[in-house]
Amino acid sequence: MLEHVYRVGLLGVAVALVGGIIYATWDRWFGDRRRALGAEDEGNVKQVLVVGLDGAGKTSVLHSLSTNTVKRSDGPTMMFNSVCVKTEETEIEFLEVGGGKSLRHCWSSHLPGSQALVYVVDSADRNRMPLAKKELHQLVQGHATLPVVVLANKQDIEGACTISEIHEQLSLAKLGAKRKLFLIGTHVAEDGSQIPTSMHDAKELIAHLVI
Repeated sequence: MLEHVYRVGLLGVAVALVGGIIYATWDRWFGDRRRALGAEDEGNVKQVLVVGLDGAGKTSVLHSLSTNTVKRSDGPTMMFNSVCVKTEETEIEFLEVGGGKSLRHCWSSHLPGSQALVYVVDSADRNRMPLAKKELHQLVQGHATLPVVVLANKQDIEGACTISEIHEQLSLAKLGAKRKLFLIGTHVAEDGSQIPTSMHDAKELIAHLVI
């Protein structure tokens, strides 16, 4: 039961391919890896793209999803990270692309082949919420069916935007009426601790979306 899931609506996606050095590098590495898995297993690997502004906590989220324990990131992702999570039904490859200004234009390059998008937002960074909104809307514009999971991260910080505020400030209702869209409040506790229930819910939800 996904008690912490705030369901916003339903939507979908037609992806656009944009070239770039980072995309080519990842495509080469990921393609080689999939070929190594063999044709039979390749169809079972699902890709989930994880993006968001720098400092949102994407790397910490990836670690939580893959290990069920907390580990805070020491610095920004310069290019990309990837982790694999195996479920009974499939293997999910989470690809995180850095959120720095020079990398954001590459996000859309990784939508082809992705079964879902995870967009991480720093709930305590009120000043950059308009920018987070702009980048999200630009990224999914014209992509009407790709499921989107928005993680409102750092909910434990005093003064952080509430789930309702983030829903409004990101204008999630304007992302369309046909997309599977979810907003979940999350936080990363102390290093080494077990991940909170909300993160378990997010992991379960994502697994269901990509099957």
